[in-house]
Formats: sequence, structure tokens, C-alpha cells
Amino acid sequence: MIILYFFLVHWFVSLFFQTFFLHRYASHKMFNANPFWEKFFYFCTWFFQGASFLNPRAYGIMHRMHHAYSDTEKDPHSPHFFKDVFSMMWQTKKIYNDYVKHNVKPERAFDVEYPTWPLIDRIGDHWASRIGWGLAYTAFYIVFATHWAMFLLLPIHYLMGPVHGAIVNWCGHKYGYSNFDNHDHSKNTTPWGFAMLGELFQNNHHKHPNSPKFSKKWFEIDPVYPVMKLMHYMRIIRLRKMQA
Repeated sequence: MIILYFFLVHWFVSLFFQTFFLHRYASHKMFNANPFWEKFFYFCTWFFQGASFLNPRAYGIMHRMHHAYSDTEKDPHSPHFFKDVFSMMWQTKKIYNDYVKHNVKPERAFDVEYPTWPLIDRIGDHWASRIGWGLAYTAFYIVFATHWAMFLLLPIHYLMGPVHGAIVNWCGHKYGYSNFDNHDHSKNTTPWGFAMLGELFQNNHHKHPNSPKFSKKWFEIDPVYPVMKLMHYMRIIRLRKMQA
């Protein structure tokens, strides 16, 4: 049971900082945060993503491209131009690395207003950090795993951030229903959204890209937005748009 709890905690906390900090803040600036809290969330994103830390600048640039060119050939990760999810994510990885290493200059509209912390970026992207986190996960499993099959979960720990991205980018533009005609293939994959913390309400999000609440129908639940509202009332963050 300890391994299951560890996996679920890593899955949901890593995903929370991916949707809350990388997506809703670094990419869309749905809320404001003072320098202390920005660095706190930045550190938490590195700490909880661990081996799969995603650079906020590169993530933000790619996500803005995704919205501007949704499901066209210029979309960095539309599933409609790849035969499977693995080839899609391999191409995404190449584009991501080019932005991390500044090998490619993005369009000016995408290369603005994102959080940066060079120290954490260097640490998070360094091979020693990624391998160190991977060894820590492995050591935990060696100590607490009670069956060999549990070790099959380890690759997900190593690649947690990209795994979340693959699920959202593939499923969110192929399977589900649409509330809006966005002139793309974005879908709401599930009416509940708990497993992906609201990230699979892609159709809603593409219609209202700056709305911090991803759910729109009464039966849709975005579990992250109430947390953001609480942070807003506690003056940790300042939401730019409030919704019921």
C-alpha cells in the first residue's frame, strides 16, 4: 500500500504544479504572484516533478504555440499529424529541447511574460539532478515494494511530466465531446476530470484560454480552481478573473 500511496501522491502533486504553475501561470498568466510566492511555486514545481522537471519558459512558449496553431502543422503536439503518441511526444521533446537550450528563437509573441529562475532551471535540467531523482525513486521502491510488478510503475515516476503531457495532448484532441466549436479538434475527454485535475477539458480551455476555471457545464469538475480561489482569498495569488 505504501507504494500505491507514493505513486498517487507523486502523480497528483506533480500534476498539480504542472497545471497550476506551468500551465495556468507560466503559459497564461491567469493569476499574479509576488516574487516570494512565484519562487516558492517554481521550487515546488522542480521538487515535485523531480526527474521530469519541465522548464517554465520552454513549456510556456510551446503551449502558446499550441493555442495559436491548434491542430495545424505548426502545432508542436497535435495528435492528428502523428501515427502514435510516442512519435508525437518525441517531436515535442525535440522542440522543447531547442527552446531550453536557446537553439531556436521563438516568435516574439510567445517569448514574453514567463517566470524564470536560472538556478533552478540549470539544476532541474542537469543530468545529475534527473538521475539523482530517479535513484531516489528506485531506492524507495527497493525498500517498500512488496511485489516485483510494482517496479513497473518506476518509468512513470521518471517521466511523470511528459506522461501527463502526452495524456492531455493526445486524448484531449482525439476523444470526448465538445461544448464549443473552436475550429480545431479539442475535446473534453471526461466530464469529471479528477485524474488529470481538469486538464482534459481541452475544448473548454481552447474556447476560453484565459479562464482559470476549466470546467463550464454543471457536471464538469475542475478540482484545481477551488484551490486557486482559496489562494486568492488568502492573498497568496491574485486571480485576474473570478468565476463562480
